[in-house]
Amino acid sequence: MFPIKDSILRQCKPIATWSLIAINIFVFIITLQLPHRMLEAVFFIFGVIPLRMHVLPIMSQEGIFNLMTFFSCMFLHGGWFHIITNMWMLWIFGDNVEDQMGAPRFCIFYLITGVFASVVHVIFSPFSQIPVVGASGAISGVLAAYLGMFPRAVVTLLIPIFFFPFLVDVPAVFFLVFWFLEQFLSGTIASLGSDAGSGVAWWAHVGGFVSGLVLYRLFLIGRPPRPCWQPDRAYKFRAYKIEKSFKK
Repeated sequence: MFPIKDSILRQCKPIATWSLIAINIFVFIITLQLPHRMLEAVFFIFGVIPLRMHVLPIMSQEGIFNLMTFFSCMFLHGGWFHIITNMWMLWIFGDNVEDQMGAPRFCIFYLITGVFASVVHVIFSPFSQIPVVGASGAISGVLAAYLGMFPRAVVTLLIPIFFFPFLVDVPAVFFLVFWFLEQFLSGTIASLGSDAGSGVAWWAHVGGFVSGLVLYRLFLIGRPPRPCWQPDRAYKFRAYKIEKSFKK
């Protein structure tokens, strides 16, 4: 299942979302120009390596630099599929979350959930020497905030069936809960050692989502809820009719 669009129309230009996408793409294009060995070195220097977090003193110069990798890793991606899927998810869901939080708060929320995601990965994979890169953890936090803010939204999904693409409209709750359970189950399987070679930091996704679900309300304090609406159209599959969301 791949989301194509959602039913919530944004009110303002999502400057923060566009900026984050632009920065990630810019960094990715720069890394594409690097030789393979140099690119590996960049990942090892600026990616989060769990074992390194445990063996180096936090208050040392190296330890402080290691803490900075919790931020730098969010702007590195390992390939075209990695960055396209991440930036597309941010494009679909980030603008509406930014609408409610405001650009400055949204940026802070994005970075904090990304850090929490990496911390959870370090906890669950303490001996891993593989650098973790990507914005997936932060975007997981954005998805959780979207779920909390717009539980009545509808998402259009692209579902390939026997190589034929089908578009299906489903409640956002269904898609986002299914996505979270998929990450949780995959992380559990990986922890049992059956999926060691997948190369995906499943628990980072879980950590980002949980932290986003817990923290998003703090970033709405003092901000009046912005009205948001959807176009009046029939949905192929839905559990209810959406008129206006985010009502008190």
